[in-house]
Amino acid sequence: MNELVLQPATQQVHMLRSRAVSVVELAEAHIRQIERLNPKLNALVDFDANRVRVRALQMDESRALRGPLYGLPVTVKSSIAAAGFRCEIGSLLHKDDVPHVDAIAVARLRAAGALILGTTNCPEFLMAYETDNLLHGRTSNPWNLDCTPGGSSGGEAAAIAAGMSAAGLGSDSGGSVRVPAHFTGICSFKPTPGRFPGRGHLPPCVGPFSVLGAIGPMARTMEDVNLLFRTLGGHDPLDPSSPPIAYRERSLEELRSQTIGFFEDDGLVPVTPETRAAVHAAASALRESGFRVEPFRPRMLEPLRRLWWKLFVQCGAMFYAPAIRGQEEKLSPIFREFLGIAASERPFTPEQLLDAWAQLDLLRSKALEELAAWPVLLCPVASIPAFRHGERQWSIDGRSVAYLDAVRHTQWFNTLAAPAAVVPVGRLRDGLPIGVQVVARPFEDEAALAIAGVVDAAFGYRVPPLANHF
Repeated sequence: MNELVLQPATQQVHMLRSRAVSVVELAEAHIRQIERLNPKLNALVDFDANRVRVRALQMDESRALRGPLYGLPVTVKSSIAAAGFRCEIGSLLHKDDVPHVDAIAVARLRAAGALILGTTNCPEFLMAYETDNLLHGRTSNPWNLDCTPGGSSGGEAAAIAAGMSAAGLGSDSGGSVRVPAHFTGICSFKPTPGRFPGRGHLPPCVGPFSVLGAIGPMARTMEDVNLLFRTLGGHDPLDPSSPPIAYRERSLEELRSQTIGFFEDDGLVPVTPETRAAVHAAASALRESGFRVEPFRPRMLEPLRRLWWKLFVQCGAMFYAPAIRGQEEKLSPIFREFLGIAASERPFTPEQLLDAWAQLDLLRSKALEELAAWPVLLCPVASIPAFRHGERQWSIDGRSVAYLDAVRHTQWFNTLAAPAAVVPVGRLRDGLPIGVQVVARPFEDEAALAIAGVVDAAFGYRVPPLANHF
């Protein structure tokens, strides 16, 4: 019965709809997987088996109209408000915080009939590529417990990869759904901000974070990710950054008329040989499916990364300063590390802050001009696979690669506000997965999803051994 938990979300929905399995039976299978693996992984931080059982029974007995996700067991990152579940953002400063109102994406999850299992761990205030905090401790990677599943949606990625959740919601301002997907061997999608509802995320995606940040779906297949995007996406009339754009199906025949550009690195920071091989393998799979794929490296990558650093790191520290003032002793080491990185830069003057905000539009315009002939890009997610807990420096091709430089590949596209999907493609000899990134121009989310789906069909999710030993 527990093999059910490793089925794609679309298959689980089909089985529920055809009554091949009941909501209670599917929930029970996930409960058993959580009780078996969560003590090792520490992915879910608010989970009550009896609450899930009661709700599953209610759903089986209900005669209400069944939505497209009816009975599907899902999880939500603990920075996205889910009424009745702790939403603590990994911080002692928010210990036991329970929202009374759902984020819009969570409200749509419930309206579609999904069964929320619980909320998942994240680094304090989301400011790290490793999931650890003083409130709940660290989360481990189901492929190797000595490694991190990444951050900041690390708990969500670990839960999905290990079959403790069929799918879920993360968030991404600098790679936070994409790096964990790459580290754990699942799929994820950072949408164009506003195409997928972001209202109800904590902290709010406002100011520069309305461009950098987005809530995004995570699952084991791109078909599952696309199901969540279609079901939950769409205009939010109270979000000023949400465009009134409906889901637009993109045919592969239409997309084959465009040229996909691919690059292995940015020419500044090296990537592992296995990472290069994964990008080439994905490019070859697309060519075999009839796509034109040519080498192309945008010139605007480094300017976009430098601006991301100013807006995410420096502005991020400025945003949090009032909330943490006088409570520094309660902060996790991993958040103190972030504050130390921010403090290494000179504080913004008002003129510099205004200039950075203006550059956000100017650089995006230049980048979009450069990408006019290359509407889709294929590239790495990071220089490295999942790293060991606490690691911050790596040697690649005899060169030293520092912490934030190793994951610069996602940061570019937050500054650009571009939709970007991650698909597992390769892996190391020890089994650690390697993903690739499929990026489209802003508001062309469906193009990224469709092409990522082709890559996923050629490679796809592999089950971590830990998750498969029932």
